[in-house]
Amino acid sequence: MMPITHEWINKAEGDFAMMEREGRVRKRPNYDGICFHAQQCAEKYLKARLNESAIQFGKTHDLPALLDLIIPREPLWEVFRRDLAYLSDFAVAFRYPGESATCDQSKDAIRRCRVFRKHVRLALKIPQSK
Repeated sequence: MMPITHEWINKAEGDFAMMEREGRVRKRPNYDGICFHAQQCAEKYLKARLNESAIQFGKTHDLPALLDLIIPREPLWEVFRRDLAYLSDFAVAFRYPGESATCDQSKDAIRRCRVFRKHVRLALKIPQSK
């Protein structure tokens, strides 16, 4: 595996850990943060897979656009388009005043992120955890 791919994975795992920890908080959970880190985890795992395939990508938070780039290598990932589109909005939606994530949205984001993460880790031949 390329060194930069490892870096993307490490960054993705940092976001995954933040999402998981905040998802267990009972007093004043940060639903905005959970949704943001779920999106970031998925984004960085997509970029890790793209990098490992030597596919160029720009600076973007648009998960469906990143998915379009990897589909030729991972055609079965098309099933994740709806989940990735859902998560994609969380890159900026709740980062500013005016809108906040709900408990249900954060639970949904965690679920979708976990499922996608598992599949990317399989594709990258990373041992499964959690």
